[in-house]
Amino acid sequence: MRIAIVNDLRIAVEAISRVLYLEPCHQVAWVAYDGAEAVARCARDKPDLILMDLLMPEMDGIEATRRIMARTPCAIVVVTASVNRGSSRVFEAMGAGALDAVNTPVLGIAGEAHNPHGLLGKINTISRLVHGHRSPGRLILNPAIRRVCRPCNSQLVAIGASAGGPAALASILASLPEDFPAGLVVVQHVDGCFAEDLARWLDRQTPLRVRVACEGDCPRAGTVLLAGGEQHLVFADPERLQYTQIPANGSYRPSIDVFMNSVLRHWQGDAIGVLLTGMGQDGAAGLKAFRERGCPTIAQDEATSVVYGMPKAAVELDAADEILPLPEIGPYLLNSLNYRRHPHV
Repeated sequence: MRIAIVNDLRIAVEAISRVLYLEPCHQVAWVAYDGAEAVARCARDKPDLILMDLLMPEMDGIEATRRIMARTPCAIVVVTASVNRGSSRVFEAMGAGALDAVNTPVLGIAGEAHNPHGLLGKINTISRLVHGHRSPGRLILNPAIRRVCRPCNSQLVAIGASAGGPAALASILASLPEDFPAGLVVVQHVDGCFAEDLARWLDRQTPLRVRVACEGDCPRAGTVLLAGGEQHLVFADPERLQYTQIPANGSYRPSIDVFMNSVLRHWQGDAIGVLLTGMGQDGAAGLKAFRERGCPTIAQDEATSVVYGMPKAAVELDAADEILPLPEIGPYLLNSLNYRRHPHV
């Protein structure tokens, strides 16, 4: 991969460069020392991946990410010091289109980079996406478990998102009332160390309760459960969620397709599938399987998607009943669930 580094600290640039030198298949395309320079360099020479710092002079990494994704979109990973202490800025950058975030590696006394595996792991995941090593376009279900969604008091909304997802999720959840009549489960592609922070950040954007899903949870009306950790979130049975390492292959963990597959296997009530902005194809096959079972499906439209990758894949598979701009998704969910606001007494 041709990788660009954007960071105003030369010692950080050196540490990142030394991590990249550990993998001969990666090369440094160019280095920029502030966001404005990065936007200009990317317009002239678009790399496969940009490793973007957040706090820089002239233009910060959030605005640089936003401008790059609008003009010359490419894969961006936030690489910054102490990402957990600045998680709200990380989510802003992800809302602007960054795929993930990781701590900046540091140089040891002997000049070697400490703990390079976190950054290399992110790069390898992005490399599989950029070079097309993705999940199959069709999700194969065991014929013995195929069924049609049927009316039930228990209602579920399954949402998948990736690049640009935090901001899109915040927009949708902010439009839903406290007495929303369905449980929501969200699979957002994000490093496990950010899951708790993302749940707290989303919880502040909506009257609904948002938290990370725990082993044994069951979706409840008015609660948003966010997939966390480095494993897939699935239904173990009709009333219990669990985390699993299976399947071990695939670019994403947690996977939207894997979760949607488990919904069709186990959930006994109605289900609606929603696929939001993101790079790659994860979720498209799962959404297609939802539609084939009679469950309503929604894909975010191109105009409001930061990265029109996953929704586009769903549209090409004819997986979406509705292709909607972001502001219309919340009202559509309410209408589909026959929501009627209760008058205050």
